[in-house]
Amino acid sequence: MAHKYAKIAFTDTVKLVQQQHNSRRGYEGMEHGDDVNFLLSQYEADFISQRDSFYMASVSETGWPYVQHRGGPEGFLRVIDENTIGFADYSGNRQYVSTGNFINNDRVSLILMDYVNKRRLKILGRVSRIEADDSENLAKVEIASFRAPVERGFLIHIEAFDWNCPKYITPRYNEQQLKALTDELQTQNKALKQQLDEKLSAEPKNLLQERSAKRLTEQDNSLISIDEINYLNIRAPLGEGPLRLIVTGIRQLTPKIRAYEFRSEQGEPLPKIAAGAHLQVPVKMADGKIQQRHYTICSNANRRDVYEIAVLKTGTANEIGQESGANALHQQYHLGQVIACPLPENHFALQNKLHQQGAPAVFIAGGIGITPIKAMMQSMQSQEFSFTGHYAGKSAQEMAFHDRLQREFNNQLSFYHSDKNQRLNIKAALREAADDAVFYFCGPNRLIDEILSIGKQLGISTNRLRFERFNHQVDKNAQALAVHLKRSKRTIRVPAKQSILDALIEADVGVAYSCKTGDCKACVVQVLEGEPQHLDTALSTIEREQQQLFCPCVSRASSQSITLDI
Repeated sequence: MAHKYAKIAFTDTVKLVQQQHNSRRGYEGMEHGDDVNFLLSQYEADFISQRDSFYMASVSETGWPYVQHRGGPEGFLRVIDENTIGFADYSGNRQYVSTGNFINNDRVSLILMDYVNKRRLKILGRVSRIEADDSENLAKVEIASFRAPVERGFLIHIEAFDWNCPKYITPRYNEQQLKALTDELQTQNKALKQQLDEKLSAEPKNLLQERSAKRLTEQDNSLISIDEINYLNIRAPLGEGPLRLIVTGIRQLTPKIRAYEFRSEQGEPLPKIAAGAHLQVPVKMADGKIQQRHYTICSNANRRDVYEIAVLKTGTANEIGQESGANALHQQYHLGQVIACPLPENHFALQNKLHQQGAPAVFIAGGIGITPIKAMMQSMQSQEFSFTGHYAGKSAQEMAFHDRLQREFNNQLSFYHSDKNQRLNIKAALREAADDAVFYFCGPNRLIDEILSIGKQLGISTNRLRFERFNHQVDKNAQALAVHLKRSKRTIRVPAKQSILDALIEADVGVAYSCKTGDCKACVVQVLEGEPQHLDTALSTIEREQQQLFCPCVSRASSQSITLDI
């Protein structure tokens, strides 16, 4: 689906610059199909109603832009409907420059900031003025609790909006917000002190407890053991699940990638895993809710003492106004943090039976996609199976485990650094492999799609193309269903653990997609028959109920089948 903001902002000159800087290809998909991102959903409406200021730019007859800051009580920028917002011009806060500019050019650009949660919404629209004698429309933008007299009002008819990356937004807090944070910390601190007093007052049951109590009561400053750390860690774990882990190590692998080492809270051997397994770790989001995030266990699968994951801090999820779980994890996880989580699962395992029969493996990793590939290569090496590998990234400094893998696998693994104009030739890697080779690959969607496309061109069986994407995980209670494609005259069977979108892609159905998390509308299609179960956060009520639009990347069906206009 097309992005309306891109249609307006991407002029011919802008496109030329994108082309010159090799980013044009990534933006082209935003410019095809029906217009989207010009109707406010409830998410945008709530965001706007919580703001107490915004920045507004108008254009004068001379062509110069004029930017002003507008402030008022929270919610003074009113949401009139899905396509219209407005605000009142109060006495004492008059802006004649903007008002004059709007007479000759009704175009306007707004930026709304949420510094606490690092969110930014950009809006493009056209302004119409509400005069003082237009009481009906003035009533739409007035705030009853604000006593200043209204001189005029402005309605902004939205042409497009876009959420921006939070990377360089510095969190800022007002007095009320800081008080809310410190009050919560003080309450937690009081509860922890009470738990500690109760624990120390109990009769020690062993020497370890006696030593720990002595440290606290007599201020013993000698070295503390890991067992005593575990004993003293009386805070309730983050999350729920049968596996209790403690963070015992944190390493900065690259400027954006951080490795977290987990061990058993009780010092016991960890559950046995195979290469490709992942952990579902809990993360507390800004709304206070605990969400699960899936991360590959990238440590050697033969180890039972430790699990290690590598987490890329990125603003990608935030570009559409959603909080990033990876960023939250970077902020929250610290040494001594205890988590409770489900047992590891594995949906990207090595085909060991084929390799035992002599089939070699070819591994391809792009960026953070090295996490499962690293463990897989270590497993292949320990079993003395034949394999080769390819690892591509921006630069050696930004590629996790680069130096270690270079030492460990020497001539078996090739590296490609885009800052040195080194590019992986995927067609050559696939074509030159043995006829029975199994390909394992992980990384950005564009890399995976390119490998699948070339694999199809070369006639490689899909059974030999094994991959993992970083995207939405299907709900564990989801049921298998049949998806009927009206225009294609096909029926696709979707397993319980697979998203509808991935099933369509696997069946070579041409569908557009981007985030694969239900946030961007790129994969939107129309439902013709069936009972959709909407799980996205992007579509408005009108788009769902009246236009019958549907996001197959995350949504399912309450019925056993659903018919789509594809």
